[in-house]
Amino acid sequence: MKHILVPVGTNPNAHETLQYAIDFASEFSSKIFMMDVFNVSAKTGSLANISEKVAESSKERLKEVIGKVDVKHIEVKIATYNGDIADGLNQIDKELGIDLIIVAPRSNDIKEELYLGHTTGKIIKQTNIPTLIVPRGTVFTPFKNILTAFKSGFLKRKRILDPLIMIKNQFRSKVDLLLVKTPGYSDDDLQVNSALMDISSQLTITENATTYLGVMEHFQSKHPDLLCVFRRKRGFFKKLWEKSTILKSEFSAPIPVLILSVKKD
Repeated sequence: MKHILVPVGTNPNAHETLQYAIDFASEFSSKIFMMDVFNVSAKTGSLANISEKVAESSKERLKEVIGKVDVKHIEVKIATYNGDIADGLNQIDKELGIDLIIVAPRSNDIKEELYLGHTTGKIIKQTNIPTLIVPRGTVFTPFKNILTAFKSGFLKRKRILDPLIMIKNQFRSKVDLLLVKTPGYSDDDLQVNSALMDISSQLTITENATTYLGVMEHFQSKHPDLLCVFRRKRGFFKKLWEKSTILKSEFSAPIPVLILSVKKD
């Protein structure tokens, strides 16, 4: 896990997410790229230098955030992008190769009823980069128990598990699998990929209306400190394919959530 990206929006607690990312990165000797995205359209000569000025202001703000954390021995680099957040993330991924995005569920606290805000939802919806969602105020501790929940054990590519395997090996985590049979499941869904089985200590099969309800049913008994799910068009965050925000009434987690996905070749 060489490169970790931390997008920074208008969240006044951005330094908390950055500190978490630094503490996490120190376990893997990763580099951190702290990124801010803005949108300035300069169509006339008089506005030609506005983008440059905004970028410089953005860099100064990022430096202020960095000044609030203990960077330890981790190299933290600053990146800015003028345009859409998803385009910016995909561009920096193309240039550098991003192994993991670490982000807060929301960039601000305007709508307390939201679990995922528009920006974070857009990141998950429009990129194929594995993402770790870290609740506000969470202090990093090594993961001891990981609950990996899914409604289909079929994996198109084994490498989708790479971040999970790296985390498991680094922290010697216990991985429990939760297969949730939802309405309309097929026999193929019940065939769990051998790579998943190899890294797990236990497989539980349950039947619920949604994967989320299955997680909630077994959450207390499993005592996870990390929830791992897959990014699929009809997977755990299927609502995200209809909109970019997720209400707390639809999903909420008090622990970090690792969303696995596979980059396009």
